[in-house]
Amino acid sequence: MMAAADSSRTLNFNVGVLGHVDSGKTSLARALSSTASTAAFDKNPQSKERGITLDLGFSSFTVDLPDHLMQKTGGGEQYDSLQFTLVDCPGHASLIRTIIGGAQIIDLMMLVVDVVKGVQTQTAECLLIGELTCPQMVVILNKVDLLPPNKRQSAIEKMTKRLHKTLENTRFKDCPMIAVAAKPGGPEAPDTEEPQGVADLMELLKRQTYLPHRDPKGALLMAVDHCFSIRGQGTVMTGTILQGSLAVNDTVEIPVLKVTKKVKSVQMFRKPVSGAMQGDRVGVCVTQFDPKLLERGVVCSPGSLRTLHAVLISVRKIGYFRGSLSTRAKFHITVGHETVMARVSFFGLPPSADGLESSDASSNAQPHPLDTPFSFEREYVHQEDYVTGGQGEGGTARHDPEQWALLEFERPVTCPSLCLVIGSKLDTDIHANTCRLAFQGRLLEGFEDKAYVETALPRLRIYKTKHKEGQVERVTDDYTAIGRSLFKKETNLQLFVGLKVTLSTGEAGVIEGGFGQSGKFKIRISEGLRPETKQLLSSTTKKRGKGAAAKEDEARVDSSQPVVINLHFKRYVFDPHKKMVQS
Repeated sequence: MMAAADSSRTLNFNVGVLGHVDSGKTSLARALSSTASTAAFDKNPQSKERGITLDLGFSSFTVDLPDHLMQKTGGGEQYDSLQFTLVDCPGHASLIRTIIGGAQIIDLMMLVVDVVKGVQTQTAECLLIGELTCPQMVVILNKVDLLPPNKRQSAIEKMTKRLHKTLENTRFKDCPMIAVAAKPGGPEAPDTEEPQGVADLMELLKRQTYLPHRDPKGALLMAVDHCFSIRGQGTVMTGTILQGSLAVNDTVEIPVLKVTKKVKSVQMFRKPVSGAMQGDRVGVCVTQFDPKLLERGVVCSPGSLRTLHAVLISVRKIGYFRGSLSTRAKFHITVGHETVMARVSFFGLPPSADGLESSDASSNAQPHPLDTPFSFEREYVHQEDYVTGGQGEGGTARHDPEQWALLEFERPVTCPSLCLVIGSKLDTDIHANTCRLAFQGRLLEGFEDKAYVETALPRLRIYKTKHKEGQVERVTDDYTAIGRSLFKKETNLQLFVGLKVTLSTGEAGVIEGGFGQSGKFKIRISEGLRPETKQLLSSTTKKRGKGAAAKEDEARVDSSQPVVINLHFKRYVFDPHKKMVQS
């Protein structure tokens, strides 16, 4: 599949570079790439001359294959060099897009921390994203040149200890940390200032590498980060293959343009290859189209991506989020390679079916397999808010019950199935000390039809429970009572005929129909009224017109001990007929 034009093979290892704004991520990527390109072990000195595409978030450098990887590849794939592709994540919304979009292929995360400022808002958010998407991490304490030389070592040790404490409840609890100065003197300093600690960092990165699991199966999904045309040849899309594989002569789809194109040639590391697979950085030349139409985006196997107007997801609140998660609220939803506003509606299992042990609330971020798979066959209960597990005995945090959400997008989104979904409040002030990532989940069902509210949502059996109360006004015989105060005068009582009610005295009855014009109604009690109920109601059934005393008596008994009529029913939120249902 991947036979290159020559016999040498390069293993690509993708490193996500994350950190708070101004922590020095870009300087670090630049320092690593230039250190690599001037070093003797670098096999690819042209990495410097071709320019580091930092604006696009990708730069790369090549080193000799470390010994531990040579032993690993002994029996299978033969590689002779290792390429690090640094995925530098510039602004915040794009950080979330880049990392989530590329989650399947980030092999290692570098978390860059300003050693003077420590963990800031975005540092914590980067950590959360890392927990959701990445198996391994290295922490870089940057800007050590800003610490006074006589206090430098103790400040680094103090910060290291503090970070280990921060990480102790995450999957990165024992991750390595290293102190560097990627750009001594700051961005304005001349380039003659040598970076400090970068050569050591490179050795650390080499030690942290492993043979990533790459799967050529499944539909192609490629994240394109740059696009340009070559006269007489076609249009070249460079990017990273997130899943599946591609080969020369394959047909690929550019969903945003709604076109398919034929693959004319493929290059990896500037060498022609016959094909490439998940995790590889490639340049793909296809038949001509205007590159301005696709600066960034995704390319896929024809028909494999769907454009969705709304989706159903499993949902878990992110523990550090302090805001409320309410139905009808709007959030920024990052899904596939897009971030778009959506209105959220939460729903869960009916009370009896709800096992509170369904997930682990102590884990703030890691995705988990759903214990109760979503099904259109099952009934769900509408929730005004996301439900948290609260406190159990002894003050321990209880697991959040299993729940789901309907997301209705402001504009349609193109994405793969079962992809990771993150909801955030990106309009929160970037400098406020608060986590903006609100919830995470997996996409379970998507609705492609623009008219999904009429065509698809009625299948979704989410109900609200309704409770109405009225009073018995009088009884006409042992099996019939007249009720009031349950309905408004203008209510269409025909809708309620046949519904069951219960009296506060214990009898069950059925609504038979309206009585008069004022919203009163007739109840049939098939088992008959109990003697004590009749006794209770007898004083209220005296004929009017026997003088003022009787009227006083009727009013007194009514207000002190009324017999209450209870009507309980369910109404399905998406039922177009708004029918009432009783179990």
